[in-house]
Amino acid sequence: MTANPSETGIQPPFDAGFGVYVHWPFCASKCPYCDFNSHVRHHRIDEARYLAAFKQELAAQAAMAPGRTVGSIFFGGGTPSLMQPSTVGAILDIIAGLWPIHDSVEVTLEANPTSVEAERLRGYRAAGVNRVSLGIQAMNDPDLRALGRLHSADEARTAIAAAASIFDRYSFDLIYARPDQDPKAWAAELAQAISLSAEHLSLYQLTIEPGTVFERLRDAGKLVPLDDERARILFDTTRETCDRFGLPAYEISNHARPGAECRHNLLYWRYGEYAGVGPGAHARLLTQKGRMALSTERHPEKWLEHVEAHGHAFIDEEMLSAEAQGDEFLLMGLRLSEGILPQRFEVLSGRPLGQSSIASLIEGGFLEEIATGALRATVAGVPVLNSVVRNLAA
Repeated sequence: MTANPSETGIQPPFDAGFGVYVHWPFCASKCPYCDFNSHVRHHRIDEARYLAAFKQELAAQAAMAPGRTVGSIFFGGGTPSLMQPSTVGAILDIIAGLWPIHDSVEVTLEANPTSVEAERLRGYRAAGVNRVSLGIQAMNDPDLRALGRLHSADEARTAIAAAASIFDRYSFDLIYARPDQDPKAWAAELAQAISLSAEHLSLYQLTIEPGTVFERLRDAGKLVPLDDERARILFDTTRETCDRFGLPAYEISNHARPGAECRHNLLYWRYGEYAGVGPGAHARLLTQKGRMALSTERHPEKWLEHVEAHGHAFIDEEMLSAEAQGDEFLLMGLRLSEGILPQRFEVLSGRPLGQSSIASLIEGGFLEEIATGALRATVAGVPVLNSVVRNLAA
């Protein structure tokens, strides 16, 4: 069922849909490369208390964006598979009580191999999850240990097999451009991964993020990242291997068989509308006053206390200007192989893209116009995407 625009008073042009993101911030351990808002706790998490807070924050955002039809729900983290299936099911029930749910809603839950025994996965499936995304990261034990992962390669393969037996749709993540990684070895590892993947892979190039253990190791001379040239060779190897096996890139880091793309992530990249709840979550809601950007308190216990006291834990509420919307649209949309429609940029920003900038980027080989009339980054443009966006937005 689709919401009647007359019920909300809002009918966004080029509507990219509506989804809900739920952030579970807890992990069994902190990976040395990770700069996500994830936290390790050595005591039992009071899931009932967090569930009550999720209910309050969801209600607060539903009041700001009523009548939307939910097309996708994503449980991210942290490690959502540390939640009890009953908690996941209760959150889905809360969402269904606040907004209409599309008949073909995609409900994704991120999981780690150490927390996804088959019975637990069946519990998530029974709760309403219909897609699982596994944090595999590498297919061999030495690299898993170097990445600080708690599972083995055998456990990874077991988890993938369990997911495949329970869910029609599943995906998993790998990290490449690891120190000293050889392109031929990566191509072979990737081919092995594709043989286990039904439809979708997320392939992330290792970057050294501020505040991580890997940053400290690099600064101490104990970790030597690949230089840009070698990382670029591995990027090209990734594209070539996935293309050969029928999983083309539909976004810079995501590959899928046609039709198997992650709908929730497409919502972000197509600059759709989404609620976001939990510690450190972000939202983009189209309100009666305009498009609003929300972010919540990052620290889990502070988030919890804030929600219990105020009904939400928003720490930043910004009404986005037309210029900011245009910039965000370019930054997100040009990550996609389908590119962006210039007409939508004009609707969002209130001005057309500069034809001279477009011509210059096309002439330089960084941008191309495709048959749909969309503009997209070329293979040469993807590695310098921020520069392409700056030139287009100028």
